[in-house]
Amino acid sequence: MQQSTPPARSRLLFALLYLGEGGPIGFIWWALPTWLRLQGLDVGRITILTSILVLPWVGKFLWAPLIDRARRLRVWIVAAQLLMGFTLLPLLWLDPEHHFAAVAALLLAHAFSAATQDVAVDALALRLVPDEDRGRLNGAMQAGMLIGRSLFGGGALVLSAHVGFPVIILALVACVWTSMTAVAFMREPAAPDATRAGGGFWPEGAAQIFRRPSTWLGLLLALTAGAAFESAGILAGPMLVDHGIGKETIGWLLGLPVVAATIIGGLLGGSLADRFGHARTVITGIVGFSLMVLVLAALNYAGTPTMAAFAVTLTGLYLCIGLFIASSYALFMDLSRRPLAATQFSAFMAATNGCEAWSAALGGQIVSAHGYSITFVIMAAVSLLSIPLVHACDKSRRLQRALETA
Repeated sequence: MQQSTPPARSRLLFALLYLGEGGPIGFIWWALPTWLRLQGLDVGRITILTSILVLPWVGKFLWAPLIDRARRLRVWIVAAQLLMGFTLLPLLWLDPEHHFAAVAALLLAHAFSAATQDVAVDALALRLVPDEDRGRLNGAMQAGMLIGRSLFGGGALVLSAHVGFPVIILALVACVWTSMTAVAFMREPAAPDATRAGGGFWPEGAAQIFRRPSTWLGLLLALTAGAAFESAGILAGPMLVDHGIGKETIGWLLGLPVVAATIIGGLLGGSLADRFGHARTVITGIVGFSLMVLVLAALNYAGTPTMAAFAVTLTGLYLCIGLFIASSYALFMDLSRRPLAATQFSAFMAATNGCEAWSAALGGQIVSAHGYSITFVIMAAVSLLSIPLVHACDKSRRLQRALETA
């Protein structure tokens, strides 16, 4: 019988893998647009590029069945992370203004490789980590992701003034390839036989996961639960600007306390989820961040709030966000059938990206018509109304497990 990896070692392993994934995300979504603008690119071209780069993350579940069929996932992880590095290296010598098409193609290939790595890592976690450790696992993974985003997002913008962007790119590639070596020190379980059955693209039985009520309940939860914090996260910066707060102060707030609070919330939420139940902790997170968004609405409505009041509220908001993310991802893992983990879990993650997209778009329209406070109240209501879905998902999970063990 194959030995299982100790829980603490598993959490460290996946935190390192998510660090290698979070670094490029922070660079591409936070640092790269600023760098491209400094190179003279039009804002319209920059926003089109960044919107295109989201597509592999939204559609990653489409090729997840290939990963589900893999006997060993380390091959997928190593290959994807090698490509992640190789597609970034040409940025050292390409001029983004004169070679825009080439830069865009390389970044799209990088995003595709990163999304594939994400699917393989999540599938490996579902094969390797026992159910009772999934909350703490997701807390550790989110901590690695956020540290990577912070270092190569805001951190890259600060350091590039002193060392230049080529050094940042080399450091980013080194981060990706170093985290890749972590899989060499683990014992990987073989894929379940059910995963490799069938001769087509989709593993045998894969279509059945989309006939299960638990799948659709999970997708609906992923599409709605985060509406409050997704919209608030997009709108917080503009709201602070409209209250006369300087960009340096906003940058400090969003770059340090907010990131730290999210990491702490994720680690705390993961521990609480494993101890008191994933569904119960998810509900705690929803109630917590919804209340914080309502406090933001009240502060904005008051008209003359202090920066300290905003800082405390946003820190509390992101603490609850971290708690919710760790526990909700653990719940989505619970809903995923282990032999087809990559396909099902990737669909849930795509739905969370969909929540970010629709809530940001709708929130912006409501702000234009009715202001920030009304927007925050509406989005908080959507999140709170998703709580019955958490109960339904948990009930469906228990039923599914009972049927599988009968």
